[in-house]
Amino acid sequence: MRRATRRSSFLALSAALAFGAVAPAQAATAGPTPELDRAALRSTIVPRPGDGAAGVVAEVHKNGETWRGAAGDVVTGRHLSPRAHFRIGSITKPMEAVILLQLSAEGRVDLDESVQHYLPGLLPEDRFKEPISVRQLLNHTSGLPQDLEGAPAATPDEEIEQLLGYVTFDEVIRETLRPESRPGPGPRFSPGTRQEYNSFGYRIAGKLIEEITGHSYQYEATTRILKPLKMRDTRAAVPNRSTPVPRPYLPGYLANSGGDLVDVNVQGGLPASMTSTTADLDRFISGLFDGRLLPPAQTAELFAIPKGIDGKPLPYADGSHCNIGPGKGTACFSVGLMSTPLPNGSLLWGKTGSDPGYRSGVFASRDLNLRAVYAVGTAGPIDGVPAVAQRLALAAFGS
Repeated sequence: MRRATRRSSFLALSAALAFGAVAPAQAATAGPTPELDRAALRSTIVPRPGDGAAGVVAEVHKNGETWRGAAGDVVTGRHLSPRAHFRIGSITKPMEAVILLQLSAEGRVDLDESVQHYLPGLLPEDRFKEPISVRQLLNHTSGLPQDLEGAPAATPDEEIEQLLGYVTFDEVIRETLRPESRPGPGPRFSPGTRQEYNSFGYRIAGKLIEEITGHSYQYEATTRILKPLKMRDTRAAVPNRSTPVPRPYLPGYLANSGGDLVDVNVQGGLPASMTSTTADLDRFISGLFDGRLLPPAQTAELFAIPKGIDGKPLPYADGSHCNIGPGKGTACFSVGLMSTPLPNGSLLWGKTGSDPGYRSGVFASRDLNLRAVYAVGTAGPIDGVPAVAQRLALAAFGS
């Protein structure tokens, strides 16, 4: 079985703003100064050699102005629509967090209660002796192993074939904690002492949602988030099936063992897997920040970076990934979101996502005056920050 997710490109916006990959966009010279240079934004999303991008869709909102664009497909030459659908990867994590925060507001979940209390026997007691709280699942301080930690890597052909499989929360949990062909992993660190991005914690969070509500994750996400926010172009994975990205779609490609590019828009995924559009993800982050989804106490959890007993942000596990400048090496994830600094000292909050063939992100300022959503369909390897996201961030927010 393939790894259920890949590590997202955490610093897609902040790295671009901090290191100045390209010059900031210049404002128009005639008439009132526009907030957005549309020509510059358009040029940033055109795939360039070395980007690893087949196509891009994006939208930016700045102080009341809106821009949307699309570019590609460089593999087939097909025109892409700004309304194209794509796989959103770990952008579903804030949705899982929202559901548990709502359950907390309803008095059905205590974020400080342990996973062992709610799901007895799920964590092997001989290896996981310390309690892990629900909040620690959501803010990446659990110390749990990563998805399928220690599993052998798949060949390119195996990975493409395995994308068609649908994997339940129970299957990922069992194959990670109690694998048949290798020793089961233990904690990576003591819970609550460090932060390390961890998708496996969200598999357990998804299982917890289903256990507490008695409903599928898809049902809870649809009734609690998608319908209230009128996210009509966002769809959850279909259990036990592989499905295509709805048309019009952003194609994403992986290379097979022979080097040929294969369109991998048809996938199975996990119960939390989703397809969406830039417009719908903008609706999500807007509804999340303006209080339509959560009461004030639970909304505050979205912007609370975990701290140690000394009152300082926890260290990030390997001293990297989170933050840049003076904050480098300290926690940048809250419950469900990550913080990204702007040059003026303010923060954007949001989440990146990564599914095979796709890289995406959605970020906004707390007052929602600055918002950006992007998705990249891959045509080659993308390690670290997508170049397209760097250019887009600078053109949108770098001046």
